[in-house]
Amino acid sequence: MQLSTYIKDLLYRYECVIIPGFGAFLTHNQPARIDSETETFYPPGKSVSFNRQLQTNDGILANYVASVESCPYEVALQKIRNFAGDLSLRLSEGQTVSLKNIGDFNLNRENSVQFIPSNKENFSRTSFGLAAFISPEIERVPEIVSEEKTLRPISEVKRSSSIPILRYAAIGLIAITLGGFSGLKIYEGEVEKFNFAEKQKADLLIENEIQEATFVIENPLPALDFTIPKQTGKYHIVAGAFRIESNAHKKIDQLAQKGFNAQLIGMNKYGLHQVVYNSYADRLEALRNLRTIKRTENKDAWLLVQDLK
Repeated sequence: MQLSTYIKDLLYRYECVIIPGFGAFLTHNQPARIDSETETFYPPGKSVSFNRQLQTNDGILANYVASVESCPYEVALQKIRNFAGDLSLRLSEGQTVSLKNIGDFNLNRENSVQFIPSNKENFSRTSFGLAAFISPEIERVPEIVSEEKTLRPISEVKRSSSIPILRYAAIGLIAITLGGFSGLKIYEGEVEKFNFAEKQKADLLIENEIQEATFVIENPLPALDFTIPKQTGKYHIVAGAFRIESNAHKKIDQLAQKGFNAQLIGMNKYGLHQVVYNSYADRLEALRNLRTIKRTENKDAWLLVQDLK
């Protein structure tokens, strides 16, 4: 199944990949861990789960299939529908359906879809290439160091140490006497330098205060605040694509009259000018609004995931 390869590719980029009419794959971050029983170190990564309730088309898989296979969006969507129908049929026949490096599907006794994820794939791009490894426990043996000391008679120690002590005391007394005179001269010189530097700073401060003039405006004009709306977010609900740009602007005016924050986001690879109902930073908010628009405005609306320049 070629579509299983496309789904695996998208799981590296998105936290949710929906197969319209079948369900959605969700990825979850997992920290690095250690299995103390098997002495195995596992790198951080992403695990995958399956949610049968999420079946509404968000356009991610269909757009990816259309881009890779260079086919129209409608053709890609029909391929996905056929793929979902084949999965459902095989499950109803009691078969176990395997998606390579993603997981296995089967039906339980209550005819509910069960998903068992594969543990061979790590969908975290930051941990790509890191594999689990086994490292046995390190045994640390304390090192015992024996020290042998040779003791000398106390009288010998006192005799040998008394002469150096007297010698160091005499040298220290001479150094203190000489250091007192030289230190005093150095101190006086440093004080003079400090006083001179502070005098220069004070003169410069007074000169600057004399040259500066202060202007006070008693009745300043009030500040004006301008709020310019700016589209943000990479999730866009597409209203249509037009070959002629003036038709795209007419569509924007129509949507604006209905209260949508419509805009033109540029041309796609087919040279069509794309008009969107709105753009969102939050994926779930975009999906909720897409469902509302498909129900009330345009059943052919779809979700485009793209960073605007």
